[in-house]
Amino acid sequence: MPPVFDERFEHDFETLLHWRRDVRRFRTEPLKDGLLDRLLDLADLAPSVGNSQPWRVVLVEDAGRRARIVAGFEAENRVALDAYEPDKAALYARLKLAGLREAPVHLAVFCDCVTEQGHGLGRRTMPETLQYSVVGMIQTLWLAARMHGVGVGWVSIVDPAAVHDTLDVPAEWQLVAYLCVGYPQEEHIDPELEREGWQGRTPLSTRIFRR
Repeated sequence: MPPVFDERFEHDFETLLHWRRDVRRFRTEPLKDGLLDRLLDLADLAPSVGNSQPWRVVLVEDAGRRARIVAGFEAENRVALDAYEPDKAALYARLKLAGLREAPVHLAVFCDCVTEQGHGLGRRTMPETLQYSVVGMIQTLWLAARMHGVGVGWVSIVDPAAVHDTLDVPAEWQLVAYLCVGYPQEEHIDPELEREGWQGRTPLSTRIFRR
């Protein structure tokens, strides 16, 4: 028998979606014993093209490697800042765009682009579905983390090639996300970029088209 998801569950699920925020401000305390493993187990339930499970998760624990990631982020962040006009640059400079120094857990999530698992099913015309599958796994991890009071931040201001070299992973692995994970320093239901005046959400009606 399939499970029955009642109105309470529906309400709680919507609440979970609202509170799934991109966290940049973390407490430095470690996660509870076994919690990261539990979150990754839940994330591993995500669907994937051809049941390929192409995600490869690297737990970045070495201080030297972390320092290189932080330095890379800071360099790329300066380049990004210089690309904006003065008014927008001033706002950009005030944004906290990563919690790399504070977050107790760093995860680099890669896609194994040559995995044999799944035997290529569903990938002949759209091979990028491998990467899409990894994104689905990351979203599942994000929701599972929030359910346990844990925050996740996706750090996109990094050079994928540099991260690849820093972590010394196989050439066939493509970086999809560098994630900071930990307990949030503060809780907000609204996105930080909205609070800071960078960009608000727009109506769904502007993104639905009929043909």
